[in-house]
Amino acid sequence: MEKMLVVFLISCILHFASAQLKLGFYNSTCPRAESIVQGIVQQRFNTDRSITAALLRMHFHDCFVRGCDASILIDSTRSKSSEKDAGPNETVRGYDLIDVAKKAVEAVCPSTVSCADIITLATRDAVALAGGPKYAVPTGRRDGLVSDAADVNLPSPSLTVAEAFSFFQAKRMTLNDMVTLLGAHTVGIAHCGFFQDRLSNFQGTGQPDPTMDAGLAARLLRTCGTASRPVNRDPTVFLDQGTSFVVDNQFYNQTRFKRGILQIDQELALDRSTAPIVSMFASNRIAFQQSFASAMIKLSKVEVLVGKAGEIRKNCRVFNPRKKTVIGTGL
Repeated sequence: MEKMLVVFLISCILHFASAQLKLGFYNSTCPRAESIVQGIVQQRFNTDRSITAALLRMHFHDCFVRGCDASILIDSTRSKSSEKDAGPNETVRGYDLIDVAKKAVEAVCPSTVSCADIITLATRDAVALAGGPKYAVPTGRRDGLVSDAADVNLPSPSLTVAEAFSFFQAKRMTLNDMVTLLGAHTVGIAHCGFFQDRLSNFQGTGQPDPTMDAGLAARLLRTCGTASRPVNRDPTVFLDQGTSFVVDNQFYNQTRFKRGILQIDQELALDRSTAPIVSMFASNRIAFQQSFASAMIKLSKVEVLVGKAGEIRKNCRVFNPRKKTVIGTGL
């Protein structure tokens, strides 16, 4: 009974927190905030279309640790490593864009717009620029006071569907949400090291993974080499081999034909719990776009700080000055 009560109370707290977010939160305090962020994302996208994938990854990696609180943006200090320097985050990029957006917003509205909201808005704008759905996100998030590399535990690309889903369930997300959000790989890239075992020595068999198209495996082997004899340090490849910079449903079509590069991507089309969702998205572009917009809004509400919790950072890379605050500790 006590356990049920605790779960109920936590659920109520999370619902209350997300309910305090609202559309147009800055309409009176910083009416230009969203347009400023949008303009900066547009400027970057004009010269670097890969920024969409970078922001999607940053947003996901931030929200899945301590919630969407911009803790991923904090720089490490000599005494403590922040989330930014945890293994899964070593290849996250786009921090400079967030810095530019924050500086521009601060110049107009000092200490008003959170770094967490800037990540959320920038990701939304980048998705739309890449041909994805245009969706409205509520704002009002506050920035976290903790960033610790030890807290970073993110789903690996080699997990089974059931194993990966456990991470999403922990964030109150559904199986449909997981399949939808992994569709962000439609604009993603991956280092060879994340899938190299599938190319020539899958599970120690000395053969490529039978669930990968043989032609694709051979082509990737030429790009990546083997684990013992890589082509170079660690090349990258597009996860969507057709429309690599467009947020569309082609990723799902490719997994249906054994052309998923990451193990988890291919598993989505093979596992009986997720295969029907993959088939639906592969055949219905509108259904995917609607689901993607809904899942991204839901993701942006994960364990947010609102009201008086947290802070509004002046610099997204460091906590605001206060007594006895160091990375990895609360107040």
